[in-house]
Amino acid sequence: MPTASTPPDRGSLLTEQRNPRSMHLDTLGVAGCVELINREDAGVAEAVRRASPEVVAFIERAERGFKRGGRLIYIGAGTSGRLGVLDASECPPTFQTDPARVVGIIAGGDASLRTSSESKEDHPDGAHPELDALALTPDDTLLGIAAGGTTPYVLGAIERAKAAGASTGLLSCTRVDRPAGCDVLIVVETGPEVVTGSTRMKAGTATKLVLNTISTTLMVRTGRVHENLMVDLRATNDKLRDRALRIVGELTGLDRHACAALLERAGWSVKAAAVMHARTLPLDEATRVLDHAGGRLRGAMEG
Repeated sequence: MPTASTPPDRGSLLTEQRNPRSMHLDTLGVAGCVELINREDAGVAEAVRRASPEVVAFIERAERGFKRGGRLIYIGAGTSGRLGVLDASECPPTFQTDPARVVGIIAGGDASLRTSSESKEDHPDGAHPELDALALTPDDTLLGIAAGGTTPYVLGAIERAKAAGASTGLLSCTRVDRPAGCDVLIVVETGPEVVTGSTRMKAGTATKLVLNTISTTLMVRTGRVHENLMVDLRATNDKLRDRALRIVGELTGLDRHACAALLERAGWSVKAAAVMHARTLPLDEATRVLDHAGGRLRGAMEG
């Protein structure tokens, strides 16, 4: 029976094994290191592609509840937790979502974003207070993120979320059995790392790709993207105001000065500005049309 001094042996996990292609890593110069790391990274996208059916299954489960107002919740420890928090934090400025709709939880709290607190991941009930505070519902979806698929903090969170009625998934970068309470197991087999066990590398890259895919697809499916334009962006700085101007220009054919005037009248809402122009409506009417179209710009513009 493992004790505090003899923890469970994780040597069988692919992410913990030595990479035969990098055994000479310490002998390489700068160019050799860069070439080797790049060569290993080249297989990550293919590993993600092979996991596409499971990613699709997870998104389809999440979409049903998300469209009814449910939340997408990422939970992880260390690098996995940081990547979940990163993806969640980028949704409000990119898609103008309420920050409460996509939530990132990391073992040890926000302080762990900068200062590692690895010991926190060993506690299967560590996330229970935060999950209980969220008052999970069947419309919510929780994705546990664990490169090695065995993190007690993450597995305990999945069980807790399932007990509350939420949909659940686990994203792992090594083959593991589907844990208790997990509806969808996503395995992206990235193989041994260049530096043994350093899952911030290939596993981290794969995790970022999968999280990008999940959140972006959910936003597309809920009308926050028109064509391939981020029409729900929040124009809070010069870069985003410039982007809003260019998007409205694409949608209306107006010059930059006219787009600025239109956006000012629309309260810098790209969607409202596009509908106001397309249907010659004042802001309040354009807003009503958008609401009637479920926030989907294509339907609102076409009437």
